[in-house]
Amino acid sequence: MKGVHETLQQYVSARNVSASSEAPQLTQQVSSNASLPSSAPPSTTAKPASTDIIINNVDLMVDPCPQLSALPIIDNLTQDEFISKLTDGCRYDRLIKPITDKPLTVEIQIDMKHIESADHLQFKSHILVHLYYTDSRLNYSKISPERGEIMGEESLRDKIWVPHIIISNERESGMMGLEGKDVIVQIKPSGEIRYSYRMTTTFYCWMNLQKFPFDYQICRIQWVSWAYNITNLKLKWKLPEPYRVAANLHLTEFILEDKWCHESNVTASFYLGVLSGNSSAVDFVFKLRREVGYYIMDYFLPSMLLVCMSWVTFWLQADASAPRVTLGTATMLSFITLNGGLTKNLPKFSYIKASEIWFLGCATFIFCSMAEFAFVNVIWRRRKKVELKKNSSKHILKGAITPSLARKQLRKVESMNSLYKTRSCSSLDGENAKKNSQQNYLTVHSFPTNLSVPTITTQSQDDLVGSAESVTTIQIPEDGSRPPTPPAWTTMTPQEVANWIDKKSRVVFPVAFIIFNVLYWSFVYAL
Repeated sequence: MKGVHETLQQYVSARNVSASSEAPQLTQQVSSNASLPSSAPPSTTAKPASTDIIINNVDLMVDPCPQLSALPIIDNLTQDEFISKLTDGCRYDRLIKPITDKPLTVEIQIDMKHIESADHLQFKSHILVHLYYTDSRLNYSKISPERGEIMGEESLRDKIWVPHIIISNERESGMMGLEGKDVIVQIKPSGEIRYSYRMTTTFYCWMNLQKFPFDYQICRIQWVSWAYNITNLKLKWKLPEPYRVAANLHLTEFILEDKWCHESNVTASFYLGVLSGNSSAVDFVFKLRREVGYYIMDYFLPSMLLVCMSWVTFWLQADASAPRVTLGTATMLSFITLNGGLTKNLPKFSYIKASEIWFLGCATFIFCSMAEFAFVNVIWRRRKKVELKKNSSKHILKGAITPSLARKQLRKVESMNSLYKTRSCSSLDGENAKKNSQQNYLTVHSFPTNLSVPTITTQSQDDLVGSAESVTTIQIPEDGSRPPTPPAWTTMTPQEVANWIDKKSRVVFPVAFIIFNVLYWSFVYAL
């Protein structure tokens, strides 16, 4: 109605100009007719009545809300006045999307300014978003041909229809701005609109941490149409440059290796009536690789040094219980504390991570070094010597672990040798020996041949073996051959065995740890 009143004012002012031009003529006519009789009516009394009739007729013929194309050329209006006329509520409804034969196409373009890790499953980013679409109701090329693009901020955004686009995997989002929202709306004469805003968003990125901290993650930001389904609104990337990432973008914990974008559809969760159905979406996907420099310097190298520190006990004497126990427990506690600082901020996943494999391996080496001290300390405190069949690693370990078995074998061989020495080979009767081959007897010259002689038994002299195990039955060979030559048995003191185990551990533990490192780092980088 404001436009109608302005049109009427213009018409009335035009009539006033014409009336003022006719005023001298009317004055002259009135003065010339002054001599006429008073009974004669003046000829100008009908003029005001005709003017009122014309104004009323114009008021009836004016359209209270003309179409935008029916308005006269209004280039002389200010931008605020022009926007008010362009978006008048009688002809423009900002709650309704532009009417199109096909789904309205909204193109999106993003400019990522900053990204950082907010948590192990969340990222925070600052993004400048541009939305491009066409609203034919705002085509003003005919009513204001000399006017260029219209640009406004939040107040202009509130007067026109803008698409409602959300980030589906966001935790929280917000418009950025110091004194107001950082929003810009540009309208071209053809009705093309660019709606730009600056936002900060914290979004979820579901990570796979099986190879942590040598992992890489693929994250995405998904924009989805909120109010309209795919039959009403279609989201697309603005080609040929759909996205732009700041050249100086640097993440503190990750390296941005790759990035790409694609379009998709999102299935509706529930039936919501007319607007239910699949929604259009666009995805910005990027690949992040974790920086391992921090973890190498603050976790892996210190843990290697702690494992090597646990080997210092191999150079201490076996009976030095206090320093060896203190060193072993302090090393284990330090390593557990070091690992706790790494895992305290990690989410609790059920699967085993690469960092946990490293922790278990290093903890096993530290524990084995403590167990080695307990073993050599027990051997050191023995009183009897260790009898060895051979001076080799196998027999030293066997004699150190089971010393009673070695002594049993030694006593058995000595008993056999003493028995053979008491036998007289010259007094044996070969024929009688063959007849009594089913039993082994000891034959003496002065005894008759049919004399039954019991078998000879010997009693072990080992004071460590019980009496029930000390009786051994020796069978004399039938062919009269000499017993086998006993092996050259040696002995070592318990202190010598303990020192020998420590010396071997100085080599075995480092070699085993090197093999573990080769396997672990091959798994990390090769698989």
